[in-house]
Amino acid sequence: MISARSFPMDKKEVFAVFVSKKSIKWIPWLLILPVLLIRGFTTLFPIFATFKNSLFDIRILAGVDEFVGFKNYLKMFSDPKVLTSIRFTVIFVVVSMALHIILGIGLALILNMKFKGRRFLRTIVLIPWAMPTVVAGMAAKWAFNNDYGLINDFIRWFAPSYQNSWLIHTGSARAAVIAMDLWKDLPFFAILVLSGLQFISGDIYEAAKVDGANGVQSFFRITLPLITKNVMTLCIPFTLWRLTSFDLVYSMTSGGPGEDTALIAYRITTEAFTNLNVGYAAALAIALFAVMALLSWLNIHAMNKFND
Repeated sequence: MISARSFPMDKKEVFAVFVSKKSIKWIPWLLILPVLLIRGFTTLFPIFATFKNSLFDIRILAGVDEFVGFKNYLKMFSDPKVLTSIRFTVIFVVVSMALHIILGIGLALILNMKFKGRRFLRTIVLIPWAMPTVVAGMAAKWAFNNDYGLINDFIRWFAPSYQNSWLIHTGSARAAVIAMDLWKDLPFFAILVLSGLQFISGDIYEAAKVDGANGVQSFFRITLPLITKNVMTLCIPFTLWRLTSFDLVYSMTSGGPGEDTALIAYRITTEAFTNLNVGYAAALAIALFAVMALLSWLNIHAMNKFND
């Protein structure tokens, strides 16, 4: 057994060697290296595998698996189903996000007011967001039914002869999908905007009131500029969630009537798991990933410009 005295260096020197300034810098990285490797592999490998599959014509039912290069990418520009999905996805994202911003700020202002029971209201307003999207979509499918749906039943209180099969006609079906998406996620958006309103000091409004500013002027001169950064930050994940929305359409309309409410994420899922056209679905997924990355970069770039 080797004693401590036989060691050529004393304890202080040994400690100094192992805990030098250079080694301290590497210790945190060494500790999190396994997590980084696992996370990097589980993130990058699926992207690489999807891109690889997008270069092949993989049709499981037909037994086809051959290299076609970028043919799948070119095919999507002439596929009427994909073009319809892209058009509705653009409409869905733009209209839904515009309403999220306008109505979300309005709801946040209401929740920020001082009145009795506001804490209870802030709690119950999150119930739609807490509900699973598939459940909300199935409930909406019933609510928009012409014969026994809740929506038409309410309208018939004022117009007894009203008839409208919401999910059968293109325009009304798309409006119903957007309305349900808004009903589902608007409360969460408003609560996040409310968190930004909480940081605005009441003294600023008092000073503006003394200077003669009314409520509308205070909103546009004080509230809106101070929460703009918060709202822009929220737009990044909410826009990406709209682009990848699948479960609402799946449970509510199944892409109908025809393909008019099939969002691009729903089209990718249909090609991959219904048609078993894996190569084409992979190409659509990579294209969607590129669009999402571009939108994220543009939004972050705009925020950096805004901060400057």
